[in-house]
Amino acid sequence: MSARPGRGRAGDSAASARRGRRRRTSHSGHEEGGSERWLVTYADVLTLLLVLFIVLFSISVVNTSKFITLRSSLSSAFGDGQKSVLDGGNGLNDNDAQGEGQQLVMPGAPVLGAPTSASSTAGPDQPDTGLQTRYPAAVEKEVQNFAAIRRAITKALDQQGLSGAVRFTVDHRGLIVTIITSSLVFPGNSAELLPGGQRIMAAITPPLRGVPNRIEVDGYTNQEKVSTYPYPSGWELSSARASAVVRFLSADGIAEDRLSAVGWSDQHPLYPPSDPRAVTLNRRVEVVVRSALPDSAAAQLAAAAADS
Repeated sequence: MSARPGRGRAGDSAASARRGRRRRTSHSGHEEGGSERWLVTYADVLTLLLVLFIVLFSISVVNTSKFITLRSSLSSAFGDGQKSVLDGGNGLNDNDAQGEGQQLVMPGAPVLGAPTSASSTAGPDQPDTGLQTRYPAAVEKEVQNFAAIRRAITKALDQQGLSGAVRFTVDHRGLIVTIITSSLVFPGNSAELLPGGQRIMAAITPPLRGVPNRIEVDGYTNQEKVSTYPYPSGWELSSARASAVVRFLSADGIAEDRLSAVGWSDQHPLYPPSDPRAVTLNRRVEVVVRSALPDSAAAQLAAAAADS
């Protein structure tokens, strides 16, 4: 009878131990589950913050040219004759109403249709050249400088009886004065500047002395497969003719550190070999008044010159 109570106590102790282990296991599992839920919540918060910053960044970048196009389209579609936000009234378009908002946003595509500050201050008595409404002031000024050089050269050539001796064009490089290297300018296969060529160059040089632009002289031959003796090829002949023009410009008062000579042989022709004009007009020397503008602005020179 005394052994049963002992076995009962031992059995109770074992049962109590098992219950304690179950409680500890349940408690540990509860802690692990709580830790995982906290990490999930934290990850969700970080994801939401990332999405928020991406959205804020995306709406802060404004493509100005597309915005102006949209504004014009909506104004024409819904306009009722009254000044609205889209036309520069009170609202988000205030900074760009006069074309000056480009500096206040991140850069998009170049805005060629926005008027400059110079045109916004023009009065009713001031003529609109057309350039002011499409191109920056620096481009407009460069085109005007090139036009002044062209007029001065044309006047000097007319006085010498050499009207039409040169051609003028404007591209991303600057003002190009093209001299056809006929027998009047250079003899065949020669880089000696003849008296007729010297008269042409004497008319070109004076307007170039007073401008700060660099002067590049490019020499070209045509595509005719003929001998260039005593020169090994058209490369040497075109380079020698460009150098002869540079020497004349230097002797006539243009600083040497502004001058350079390049020979292009038969590369970059004005006309294809099949064109009858190719034989004479591709054989030329170009005096290039280099633009001082950055490349992005110089790319607009040709269009601006055509509109002037």
